Amino acid sequence: MANDAEIELIEEMARFTHDSRGFARFSYSWGEAELDQEDGPREWQDEVLCAIDEHLQNTETRFMPLLLAVASGHGIGKSALISIIVNWGLSTCEDCKVVITANTETQLRTKTWPELTTWTRRSITSHWFKTTATAVHSIEPGHEKTWRTDQVTWSDNNTEAFAGLHNKKKRIIVVFDEASAISDKVWNVTEGALTDEDTEIIWIAFGNPTRNTGRFKDCFGRLRHRWKTWQIDSRTVKGTNKAQIQKWIEDYGEDSDFVKVRVRGLFPNMSMKQFIATEDADRALSLKLDQKQFDFAPKIITVDPAWEGDDEFVIGMRQGLSFKILRTIPKNDNDLQMASLIASIEDEEKADAVIVDAGYGTGIVSAGKTMRRNWHLIWFSGAPNDEGCLNKRAEMWKLTRDWLKEGGSINGDTQLHMELTGPETVPRMDGKLQLESKKDMKARGLPSPNRADALALSFAVPITGKAKAKEHEEYSNYGSGSWMG
Repeated sequence: MANDAEIELIEEMARFTHDSRGFARFSYSWGEAELDQEDGPREWQDEVLCAIDEHLQNTETRFMPLLLAVASGHGIGKSALISIIVNWGLSTCEDCKVVITANTETQLRTKTWPELTTWTRRSITSHWFKTTATAVHSIEPGHEKTWRTDQVTWSDNNTEAFAGLHNKKKRIIVVFDEASAISDKVWNVTEGALTDEDTEIIWIAFGNPTRNTGRFKDCFGRLRHRWKTWQIDSRTVKGTNKAQIQKWIEDYGEDSDFVKVRVRGLFPNMSMKQFIATEDADRALSLKLDQKQFDFAPKIITVDPAWEGDDEFVIGMRQGLSFKILRTIPKNDNDLQMASLIASIEDEEKADAVIVDAGYGTGIVSAGKTMRRNWHLIWFSGAPNDEGCLNKRAEMWKLTRDWLKEGGSINGDTQLHMELTGPETVPRMDGKLQLESKKDMKARGLPSPNRADALALSFAVPITGKAKAKEHEEYSNYGSGSWMG
């Protein structure tokens, strides 16, 4: 039977059910022993805890998932706040279920988990729980499997733990630590699992913003309306190493990607392996051009057939510095039907050339020949003209990157923007440019870049305008390396 002190503690924890900030101040010995330099949660930590409390104390929002994302520089106390939230969740809600993962198993095992167990030990409720190498669970008989925190490693082929996140009419907390490098597939599975009604659901994604593509970046971009977000500059936080930070700024510059990621909590202009810079894609997305100024340039129709059932069959057109998608169609294996559609678009646009990806386009080009169409068939794996590129695909994407830098426009196409910034480079001993495969992109949770490949195809071969070449002979020497043709 619980003694009076224990009964009083249980009553206190009940009082903090929807008061994580109050729990944090009550449950740790601030100003003493290991926390002798701290008088309570840091200012930014307080803000996050207040957001949790406001959400739960409002009966209209309590049972809607609360999504919290924090991008920051180093040393601000992310792991400490994660641990406080987890301890609060377990201590104030019977049978609370918590799942924690990180970018790598090493990060989870050697950094995230030791911090969690340290704060669990510091908590006034530490004796309520047993800590193991992979879990923290209640010692209450019969609740060991239902009242617990588990660390879960992930892979693209192992998302079952995130698909089973159900705890109806109770509380679920999901923690993504160093979230930038967690696969989009894991994000998608987690999002689809958080559907229990009358359940308190909190999803936390923290980390350094090391990659400027993917779902963590989306929390601060296209999905910002769904997430409560903070971007924390390490210089503004008590307890960070200001001298070291200043050295980084002096060495790399305040606007460098190094300082943006490690100090300012901002996403880099370009991830280390990212091939096309987000800055270039952003400019192309917002750039509005008058199509008439490119009337002298050849019209190039491009076709990127769908590879799998969820891919788009894309037909695009580039003329000079302007590119737009003309049609997107679900995967269609009727080559004759697709060839007829392409031929009609070619005639309608009075196009100077049609270029087709050979991967699934050989039948389409064959059907086109029966219609007396002389279309170009391009193998992405074929030999490039540029010896610095591994294959034709790398060469075409390199020319696409150059075109974007020269002022290319993608007509406000946000899907194309995302696809252009998705592929990463593959390091090679011979130094040749190689892009990751579509298969590897999908393994990272990214869609097949069909629209971007359609743009890249327009640089596969030199094209001269049929009717316009004589009027603009000064441009006739441009080859496939120019935006002209």
